[in-house]
Amino acid sequence: MLLLFGGFYFYGSSDKPFQYKGLKMKGLSLVAPPKEVDTTCFHSIQNVNADWVSLMPYAFVPKESAKVRFQIDTTKKHQWWGETPAGVKRCIEMAHSKGIKVMLKPHLWLGWGQFTGDLDFEKESDWRIFEDSFKEYILTFARLAESQKVEVFCIATEMGSHVQGREAYWFGLISEIKKVYKGKLTYAENWDCFDKVPFWNELDFIGVDGYFPLSDEREPSKNQLNQGWKTHLKKLDKYAAKQQKSILFTEIGYRSNDYSTEKPWETDYSKPKNESVQAIAYQSFFESAWKQPWCAGAFIWKWFPSEIDHFHERETFSPQGKMAEKVLWEHYGK
Repeated sequence: MLLLFGGFYFYGSSDKPFQYKGLKMKGLSLVAPPKEVDTTCFHSIQNVNADWVSLMPYAFVPKESAKVRFQIDTTKKHQWWGETPAGVKRCIEMAHSKGIKVMLKPHLWLGWGQFTGDLDFEKESDWRIFEDSFKEYILTFARLAESQKVEVFCIATEMGSHVQGREAYWFGLISEIKKVYKGKLTYAENWDCFDKVPFWNELDFIGVDGYFPLSDEREPSKNQLNQGWKTHLKKLDKYAAKQQKSILFTEIGYRSNDYSTEKPWETDYSKPKNESVQAIAYQSFFESAWKQPWCAGAFIWKWFPSEIDHFHERETFSPQGKMAEKVLWEHYGK
């Protein structure tokens, strides 16, 4: 909205383009180590010029219960070392010792295979069990984040329907988090509903898991992908201006397969391998979204500690040892 008063022009605050003034976060989403590691696992992170990591302690909701489980006996292999409070603490210490900043980003895993964004319970009593235990889970890691001077705490990941349907709970949770953690806050919402989150005003960054569909071609050109970004960038630009906040890509990633930019959120391992598609997709991301004035940075999905050999996953989302790794090195090095 453009208003004229006494010969002076004033722009409505929601119409001003937003300019992020900090250093962009050059991040990687670090898969939690299943067993204890040392600082050598951070060497590959530094080798691609990344200076941030996202540490992701998963919690679990079993099929037969609404209770969130997160402090589990690792000797029985129910949870990886790097997802426990002790393991997360050690990983934070090692990252900081290498000059790498940390975003601590709790994730939820549902035992019945449901997407967390569709979480629902029929009984109010189950909601209470879930929400009480979820708060305990989040506050445990918020306290840990404060004790270790973690730079950014992500309050949750992709909880769409819960966020929209029970927003009073979330405002209460954020208030509790702020009592124990004094750093920067964000929340990671899926690409298709980030604009439906009611509490961005309470946080420092708008967190978007950026799996936007870009092209249905088997191997699109960079120009085709750049074109595919345009509609999404318009929406992101408008929303950053409306909220007057920067946007952080809390996740962004592409599989090294044919058609991986059609539905980037899918974990489809059946399509033929194609490193070129992944590399071109990252080139397009850096040329299109990364350079936007509202962009606070990105966390690439995903990066494995060097001690882990998860070849199945490495051949899909991870850019490690592929053409895409050089793309990251080039752009994170600028």
